Amino acid sequence: MSDLLKKEGFMNKIEILTDTVLENDECFIVSNDVNRFYLTGFKSSAGFIVGFKGVSYFLVDFRYIEKARSTVKNCVVLLLNSDFFPQLNRLITEHKVKRVLLEAYNTTLFAFDTYKQKIKDAEISPDTRLSETLAGLRILKTECEIEKIISAQRIAEKAFDDVLNTPLKGKTEIEVARLLENRMYEQGAEAISFETIVLSGENSSMPHGVPTKKPIGDGFLLFDFGAVYDGYHSDMSRTIFFGEPSELEKNVYDIVLTAQIKALNAVSAGIDSKTLDRVARDYISQSGYGEFFGHSLGHGVGLEIHEEPAVSEKSNYTLQEGNVITIEPGIYLPGQFGVRIEDFVYVTHNGYVNITKQSKELMTF
Repeated sequence: MSDLLKKEGFMNKIEILTDTVLENDECFIVSNDVNRFYLTGFKSSAGFIVGFKGVSYFLVDFRYIEKARSTVKNCVVLLLNSDFFPQLNRLITEHKVKRVLLEAYNTTLFAFDTYKQKIKDAEISPDTRLSETLAGLRILKTECEIEKIISAQRIAEKAFDDVLNTPLKGKTEIEVARLLENRMYEQGAEAISFETIVLSGENSSMPHGVPTKKPIGDGFLLFDFGAVYDGYHSDMSRTIFFGEPSELEKNVYDIVLTAQIKALNAVSAGIDSKTLDRVARDYISQSGYGEFFGHSLGHGVGLEIHEEPAVSEKSNYTLQEGNVITIEPGIYLPGQFGVRIEDFVYVTHNGYVNITKQSKELMTF
């Protein structure tokens, strides 16, 4: 990993942000929940980080103030009053700020207008530098972040193994989805990454279908699920089979698996996302199923289940050491069945490390 990634700690993240973004007469305000957690390591439903050259403040309300004062080390923690703006104006005056930068991608028009009305002596600007620098930090995972992502994945895998050892045939898709979620909580998940997908038979042809009361019978059963550990998400898809698969079903499964392995083998710092997507997409197209692979090959995973970088035909991003991405090709035959196999990996300078340890061979029951 690069020296930047090896420098652990929330202090470093705020220092990088203030040093990169701010001039001496500027400050920034971060209010997005995920970005606040990323910068401070403190989870709250409300609050503001106000960053200046040399010092940053974390303003949080009475519900969180005691815990924040004992745990947040990289900011001066202040009690957030019911009216934030007099506090903000005092800080702006104290630090002689002329320009206040807002998160360009997370500030609504209403919020921007409110800042303009309430801040007295400084220019207000939604700033792409602030948002892009934050995104640039979050897109490269530190060793500590990767450890948390791995922990989330191990929780999900243990839960999945437990579910596979439970009689599933005859249960509804909803029942199996809830069973898997419960097992993840029992293994230590603080939350699930997203609404668990369990789709059987012809329902598996819908890439992001919603589990129904349909009983599970013979045919494919597609799972897409993940756990959250200390704020970080995991993501995995597996497709299993009940009964004896036909030649068509085995062939489609093998094509998806081969496409995924080809794409995994191409992962390395320096390859662009579009080219990586094409590795799997071209193979599926050459196998005669190109029109049935209608989503991107993958996406970033971290504090959010879908974050940068996108791994798609439309992305121009070049992979870097420290990216964490999914590789999830699929083939979906409407009214018949669908197959998706998803691992996620972190990118190294000369390849990747697969975070997913679950077998990908077609399991039949």
